[in-house]
Amino acid sequence: MGYALGELGLRRWRTGDALRLAAAHDDPEMVNQGGIRDRASAVDWIGRVADLDNGHVYAVADAEDHPIGCVGVTNIDRHRVGWTWYWTLAEVRGQGVARDALRALADWAHRDAGLYRLELGHRLGNPASCAVAAGAGFLYEGVERERLAFDGARYDVERHARLITDPLNPPQRPVHISN
Repeated sequence: MGYALGELGLRRWRTGDALRLAAAHDDPEMVNQGGIRDRASAVDWIGRVADLDNGHVYAVADAEDHPIGCVGVTNIDRHRVGWTWYWTLAEVRGQGVARDALRALADWAHRDAGLYRLELGHRLGNPASCAVAAGAGFLYEGVERERLAFDGARYDVERHARLITDPLNPPQRPVHISN
């Protein structure tokens, strides 16, 4: 399937997106993301992220409203710090979708949600995720040793963050956010 990537939308996930969400998690790169295995677990996940007390999760949709990824800022604390994360479908990786979605989310989180600091982490040795973080103005802060565990193995995590005072380039395509 081709996607209309000239502009993007960040919107709430809908129950009608469950099959696409489940299909996205069939990708080996996505197996450990969110515990989504089938339509039922996708519907459950959509329900859980719909009204978070301490975060916001958005579907990244193409210009025709097809979900092609996800961005979120969650675990917002009393210090106005939030944890950001992202993923995209394999078919759109390498086309700046995650970078532009994360730039738009960061701008919204700083300007509209009042967050001072945004953090993110990715497994060490994931140059694509590192490029997304850097491209969205997140600065490298260090390595957390053996931070994550998957399938009985421990993984180091590279940590990045951006402050409200850090410069932020706008997305390279229009990105519309609907709350």
